[in-house]
Amino acid sequence: MKSFRRHSATVNAGSMADIAFLLLIFFLVTTTISADKGILRKLPNECPPAEICTKDIYERNILRISLNDKQQIMIEDEIVEISEVEKLVKSFVDNNGNSVCDYCDGEQLSTSSDHPKDAVISLSHNALTKYELFITVQDEITKAYYDLRTNYIKEKFNKTPDQLTKIELEVVKKAYPFIVSEVMVKRSNE
Repeated sequence: MKSFRRHSATVNAGSMADIAFLLLIFFLVTTTISADKGILRKLPNECPPAEICTKDIYERNILRISLNDKQQIMIEDEIVEISEVEKLVKSFVDNNGNSVCDYCDGEQLSTSSDHPKDAVISLSHNALTKYELFITVQDEITKAYYDLRTNYIKEKFNKTPDQLTKIELEVVKKAYPFIVSEVMVKRSNE
């Protein structure tokens, strides 16, 4: 009697590697990979050796913005809303406290900065402050400086920011230097 053995069906896998390679190339070519964007900030230049790069800052020239663990914004120890930050920063920076700024429109308050070149924004945050709040406050500070610089550009050069030359842009940056000090406040063991 004859025994019938069935042979199992086999698949020719010789071209499987070629197909997988072609699929890999297809997906790499057709897929767009988004690039992450960070915070666009220029770090300060390094202090040259044998040079003193620190200076004393009068208290009135520092605007203290604090973010606490309850996600509250405090400017000079008063709780404010996010919508108020831009206006408060603008009025602080553009104050013209010493009456020598010919391009400032400030109220010349004795509690705000002497000159835009002397104004420092001190942004401190708690270890439990959420990133979203920190970035939102930074954006409001940036908007305030952008508005001040845009107004200065219109007054001095009668242009828009995108029409400036590099030299004019440097003049604007010197008129309203963006000086922000960022500090993290350590969490207390309460």
